[in-house]
Amino acid sequence: MLLIIMATFPASGQLLKKRSSSILAPEPGTIDVEDMLKQPLRLQIAQEAPIYSHSTLDRALGSMAPGTVVTLVGLADTAYRVRGRARHGDVSGWVRPTDVISPDPNMATNLKKMYQRQQQVNELIAAHQVALGMTTEEVAESMGKPTRKSSKVTAAGREDRVEYAVYEKVPQVTTGRDPYGRLVQTVVYVKVEVGTLSIDFKDNLVESIEETKGSPLGGGAVKIVPGPIFFR
Repeated sequence: MLLIIMATFPASGQLLKKRSSSILAPEPGTIDVEDMLKQPLRLQIAQEAPIYSHSTLDRALGSMAPGTVVTLVGLADTAYRVRGRARHGDVSGWVRPTDVISPDPNMATNLKKMYQRQQQVNELIAAHQVALGMTTEEVAESMGKPTRKSSKVTAAGREDRVEYAVYEKVPQVTTGRDPYGRLVQTVVYVKVEVGTLSIDFKDNLVESIEETKGSPLGGGAVKIVPGPIFFR
């Protein structure tokens, strides 16, 4: 039976968060771009541009000369947070979008989509779940090392499959005596295997989820995340 649904796994551990490499702490309501990207995203100052301490553009720190190359650090609806060389020295602050030249006219829109996807994936990983559209790396971070892995290469491309033994913690009551000889009951939780789950990848993305043994999923709604967005 082939299922394309969400898989939930009760497991311990917490999602590790990246430490922001920016000098300033992220402002509420803005997107911290730098830690989302594998490579720095460079922009160019188009014209003499003031740089501000906040995304509200209410206090100027200095100005940047035309042609200055800056690194994009953060994103707000009406401003970009950048790091680079101002006329008075190195600075990290906010500039108007119209004051920079972007290599991609859809950069801001794509970065917002990337951020929204990352939030969804972070929630799945924190809950040790898997969904269609996740990458192999994201599944591994969410669920750990698989119990079995296989690959197949055809003219259509490479296909990978990983299998996980799925466990649940089942309560069991034991009866004993306390130091005074009184009968007491203690509840302990025993990890019991409830089935096996297979996940198929195509082009590094989860394409389907299959219960190959038992019924570890127990039903549930379809969970899908958009495919990843890459910046070069």
